[in-house]
Amino acid sequence: QTLLSFLNPGANRLRNLICEVLDMDLIRQQVDNEALDIRALADYIVFIMGKLCAPVRDEEVRKLKENSGSVVSLFREIFRVLDLMKMDMVNYTIQSLRPQLQYHSIEYERAKFQSIVEKTPSALDHTTEWIKETIEELMSAKPVATQESGPPKATSAIPSPIVVLNTGYVKLLSWDYRKRALPETLMTDEVRLRELQQRLGLLKAVACVLLVVYNTVGGSVSGLPALADRLKRIASILLEGMHSPSFNMTEALENVSTQICSELNKSLSERGYPALPAEVQLSLKGQICSITEENNPISSLIDERVQLYFGRFLCTPNSHPAPPTVPGGLSFVQPELAELGAHFARVVRFNMQVYSPFYTGIMRKLLFSAAPGPAAAGAAQAPVATG
Repeated sequence: QTLLSFLNPGANRLRNLICEVLDMDLIRQQVDNEALDIRALADYIVFIMGKLCAPVRDEEVRKLKENSGSVVSLFREIFRVLDLMKMDMVNYTIQSLRPQLQYHSIEYERAKFQSIVEKTPSALDHTTEWIKETIEELMSAKPVATQESGPPKATSAIPSPIVVLNTGYVKLLSWDYRKRALPETLMTDEVRLRELQQRLGLLKAVACVLLVVYNTVGGSVSGLPALADRLKRIASILLEGMHSPSFNMTEALENVSTQICSELNKSLSERGYPALPAEVQLSLKGQICSITEENNPISSLIDERVQLYFGRFLCTPNSHPAPPTVPGGLSFVQPELAELGAHFARVVRFNMQVYSPFYTGIMRKLLFSAAPGPAAAGAAQAPVATG
């Protein structure tokens, strides 16, 4: 039955052949008459598995064909590989149905939210405020000089809806959940966004520590990937759980700085260099322990570049195979950042697909009221998720 479940509906010839060879009544008669060739039966099953398995299981099937052990061990391996093939079939089925499932999920969530909006007039208040703030920030941040009949004056270009939304989404990476409620359209994503924010916070702290180390110590420790990995591992382990209310960040950073100085001195000693001078170690520890201070230049720089990197992710089409280029200072945590960026982009794109009609209505109202006319009308077209 397991082998038959792998067949396409039209594979009648192979289905009949399998049923003929693996006829249970015939096998039972052969057993009763001590005429069953169990090895030949196993070889036939393996042969059929080779025809039906996914390419990733070819090596497993090849090992079955070469198995010269006992019949019991052979059948144990056959059942193990059959279980893997069943899992492959399930994954393939899910992958095939995913576009259809996603489409119905989008329609369902949109309809449910629409019913809430119809019953609750204030259901989009936080979302409207979020979009309004983003528009105001964009319009105040990018003045465009214009020359008219009078003296020169500055005006602000109207941002496109996709720029507004992407900028707003990136702001969620530093959202303060203690002070502000999420936009209503993102409430269903709150758990994912909080988890992503915490993981990103750890990566930013690690990036800050490593940037301080390499800026302070310089060439004597540069170009050593193994050392960089050890330093990253030290910082990651000691800062794990940094978002817990009971976590002592000051003590953790002191431990990080001590361990890193020790690791640096060990590496320098192994390569015949003198240990770091006391004043350099003191400076290094002080800079590491200060990365959580408000307006710390290293932390501010890392924050800006992380936001830039995640913004690039939102502008990268789904079909693009490679992640965007990582800005300087983030190369030490590039693999982890790329993973988080891809996760963030998936959350954002699904959210945009579900709620784009609501975002469009809000932005049309805000942009028209800000600058009525053809420019605003053109800017307020429905946003489309990249990819």
